[in-house]
Amino acid sequence: MDRHPDIIIFNPDQMRADALRHLGNPASVTPNLDRFQQTDAVSFRNAFCQNPVCVPSRCSFATGLYPHVYGHRTMAHLLRSHESSIFSELKDAGYDVWMNARNDLIAGQIKGLCERHASEIFYGGEVPSAPGPVRENPRGKRGDKDFYSFYRGQLKVDENGKNYSSDDEAVDAAARYIRTADPEQPLCVFLGLMFPHPPYQVEEPYFSAIDRQKLRRRAKNLPDADKAYIEQLVRQNMIGLEQYTEADWDEMRAVYLGMCMKVDEEFGRLIQALKDAGRYDNAAIFFFSDHGDYTGDYDLPEKNQNAFPHCLTNVPLLVKPPKGVSVDAGISDSLVELVDFYATAMDFAGVTPDHTQFGRSLRPVLADRKAPFREYVFCEGGRNAGETHCDEYHNAHRGGENVNGEYWPRQKAMSVDEAHCKGTMIFDGRYKLVYRAHGKLEFYDLQTDPLEEHNVAKDGQYLPRMLELQAAMLAWYQDTCDIVPYQYDARFSAEMLWNRVKRMVPPEHADEMKKLIEDGGDIAAVISTAFQYSKK
Repeated sequence: MDRHPDIIIFNPDQMRADALRHLGNPASVTPNLDRFQQTDAVSFRNAFCQNPVCVPSRCSFATGLYPHVYGHRTMAHLLRSHESSIFSELKDAGYDVWMNARNDLIAGQIKGLCERHASEIFYGGEVPSAPGPVRENPRGKRGDKDFYSFYRGQLKVDENGKNYSSDDEAVDAAARYIRTADPEQPLCVFLGLMFPHPPYQVEEPYFSAIDRQKLRRRAKNLPDADKAYIEQLVRQNMIGLEQYTEADWDEMRAVYLGMCMKVDEEFGRLIQALKDAGRYDNAAIFFFSDHGDYTGDYDLPEKNQNAFPHCLTNVPLLVKPPKGVSVDAGISDSLVELVDFYATAMDFAGVTPDHTQFGRSLRPVLADRKAPFREYVFCEGGRNAGETHCDEYHNAHRGGENVNGEYWPRQKAMSVDEAHCKGTMIFDGRYKLVYRAHGKLEFYDLQTDPLEEHNVAKDGQYLPRMLELQAAMLAWYQDTCDIVPYQYDARFSAEMLWNRVKRMVPPEHADEMKKLIEDGGDIAAVISTAFQYSKK
């Protein structure tokens, strides 16, 4: 009998969907992923994360729950002891679960909790640090254009012509694990990378491989765009970035795509390890990112916790099912969410979730990539006024403000309640609505405005569709606002039950009745038994 399929998860950090060549970016160089979707996998053009920053997104895709269900909408609230994940559930089902330490998922202060979710954790740090940037002091001083830009440019290489990073170390460790693992033991491998997360930096040959002339037009910051207030504040705080020219933005974008090119090469190494070990065919392989990156769109680098343009929310998602599962390889335009990864992986593994979850197995759309899947996708972020535990600014600067920190412009903007209020995005494949707690709306028609440069929420012609999307968002919140645990709680303690029936039970049967109660007998069984005793 064939064993359960391996579950392989390759998870780059902060990678936009449009960083892939096969999704239409002529400047991208991603041959391994392009070939993967041509032959063996489905690549989802319209895959969306559930939060535009790391921790909330990961807590969501690892559980099949939206961030609002358990309040996972901050960088400082990770999975705790009472919560399971796909990793702990597969481990309990007999899988060997390997992960590297770059997971941004499990609360680190709780001893033994990481081991609850993994059979083996690779911590790395056993190789020399990779060489730094070619430019000396690439940030310069405050007021220089790159002080807050996250741009570093070209990295040096070592005597072997490599810039061997912590990502390379983790990829090679995962490959070794796959090649040496027991062939009869099902594996779950979670490989979380740092690239292409800023700073924007990469070595040759990736640095020069991107043709700057093929870069597509970036989204502009237009003066009358009426976009998210937090984006305006971040730009104001990024002192020096106003000096950026279009050529500067192009260099940032090219280096980012060079980082994505290196991720593609590392993915190819992992695929080769699966083939060498004879595990490729029976592996369910998932490639996806937790969220995207501005990379110069709207004159911004990095990301924001409560802004929802496609560059932050639309992520790569490629899925290869295990042997025996139908696959219509190629690109799908169906709307999907990262919570669907959880449902799909659990489906392939044949493991029933131990909690209510909101993902849907992608099996039908893998078999027919033109099949409709979701009517809407959602993303959410931000905090309520006064919630300093959700506020990176106060968390990061308890000892005093540090204007030299590279994240200071964003963190400073997050300290403003109005700018960082809770927001939710709904997208139907053409229209996008962002609803904010303080009432400001954003609405985009991506058919006429694919770069989301013009907020048309005040244009009356769109009011009927806006109202429909608001109603759909309310229904979604009502359907997903909480979950009921699978475990049942007793309404009565053992002492309560005994005192309720003791007058019905003859003394010679008291010990039997107490044992029934202590063994967990419910109230109906206890009363029925007590009634029988009383008739004897």
